[in-house]
Amino acid sequence: MSALGRPHALRPSDALRLASFVVAAVGLGVAGYLTAVHYGGGSPVCAIAHGCATVQQSDYASLAGVPVALLGVLGYAAILAGLLVDSEPARLATAFLALVGAGFSAWLTYVEVFTLEAICIWCVASAVCMTALAALSAARALVEPAHRAVHGDGP
Repeated sequence: MSALGRPHALRPSDALRLASFVVAAVGLGVAGYLTAVHYGGGSPVCAIAHGCATVQQSDYASLAGVPVALLGVLGYAAILAGLLVDSEPARLATAFLALVGAGFSAWLTYVEVFTLEAICIWCVASAVCMTALAALSAARALVEPAHRAVHGDGP
C-alpha cells in the first residue's frame, strides 16, 4: 500500500512476469502430458487434428534419443525457474531459453507441415506457448531496465 492507502501499481515487468508464469505453466502441462504419453506407450488424444500419433511416432519425436516432449518439460521448467528470480541475469536467461525454444518449436512445426504432413494440436499448443513466452520474456528483459531508468526503483 502507498502512503495514501492505495495499492501499488504493478510494474510493467511484473505484469509480463505473471503472464509468462501462466503461459509457462500451461506449456509445462502440455509437454508433461506428451511426455507421459510417450513413456506410457500410448497415443495422445487428438480431437481437432488427427496427426498426433504420426508426429509422436516419427523419427523427429526424439533428439539424440531424448523425447522432444521431455526437452519441452525441461525447457518450460527452466523458464519457470528463471521467472522465480527477479534479476537482470535471470530475465536475460529466461528470454534466451524462450527464444531458443521458440526457434526449435518453429523448426518442429515446419517438419510437421512439410515433412510429416501431419499436425499435432498438442505440439501446436506448445509452439504457441513458447512463442508467447519468447515475446513476453524479451519484452520483460527490455522493459525493466527502461522502467528503472525512468522511475529509479530497484529490481
